[in-house]
Amino acid sequence: MTQNLEYALVLSREGSFSKAADKLGITQPALSIAISKLESRLGMALFDRSSRPFRLTDIGEIYISHAKKTMLLEDEFWQQVEDINGAVKGIVKVGGSSYLTSTILPSLLSSFSSSHPLVDIEITEMGSGQLVSMLKEKSLDLTFSCNPLHLQSFSSHFFFEDHVLLAVTKDHLINEKLKDYRLSAEDIIEKRHLKEDSPSLSLDAFKSLEFILLKSGNNLYSRAIRMFAEAKIDARIKMRVSQMATAFALVEGGFDATFISDRLVKSNNQNVYLYNLSSEEALRKFYILLPNMDYTPRAVDAFIKHLIKSYS
Repeated sequence: MTQNLEYALVLSREGSFSKAADKLGITQPALSIAISKLESRLGMALFDRSSRPFRLTDIGEIYISHAKKTMLLEDEFWQQVEDINGAVKGIVKVGGSSYLTSTILPSLLSSFSSSHPLVDIEITEMGSGQLVSMLKEKSLDLTFSCNPLHLQSFSSHFFFEDHVLLAVTKDHLINEKLKDYRLSAEDIIEKRHLKEDSPSLSLDAFKSLEFILLKSGNNLYSRAIRMFAEAKIDARIKMRVSQMATAFALVEGGFDATFISDRLVKSNNQNVYLYNLSSEEALRKFYILLPNMDYTPRAVDAFIKHLIKSYS
């Protein structure tokens, strides 16, 4: 029965017998016979073979939905068996945005792997919306979010916070006008921007600038739009890019301004000035999100504890 579930699941993902057979490591005729026997037992076709790639029929949609749940339960059972047997081992499937995977996670992944050599980490890098969808389907063990709405749908643990700054190219004349507010990369690294007496500004002070934003769907894009609305300015958007590091590099290269996390600022960022923003949107609290499950594998639990301890 489990074999049939696996065959149907892989075929539903691949959309053709040849591709699915390659994935499964069996011959195409063997897969075709297995699926035909399953469909004969059900008395209905699971796949519409007239389309390319194959599409699921109505009963196919129901079967695959149940198959996913069944396979997840079986995986959970065997994970519990392994956990009872002793060593922390297994695979932890982690989803993260490019910001998380390139800035926050690398050193944490390295230290965790050193202390847990029997645990493998699989990283999926996508936008937060896609990752949340994957978490709902339980194809990820955990992901991260600073969207408060996501906390209502998942189990969560507080991870860290960052502060959104406005980066302005150093050659822009506005920096002289706002010299009492501007901060250097060194100021950010030394966390001077977090002190109570560190000055902040509304975006209204920068309404003459052209902005580089991340693309729609990114959390920082949504926050930027809300900050523009708060400041009641009709911002001029010069460009939209996929990654925060790209936007920051463009401003270092001479474009006017962009929003960045304070955790992205390094000692070699000498071609920009940075500004604290007075909006509440500038503070982001990131949480580790997990699917709502009765059991958390020991490897996943160990990984979460390592992340939290490292940032506590």
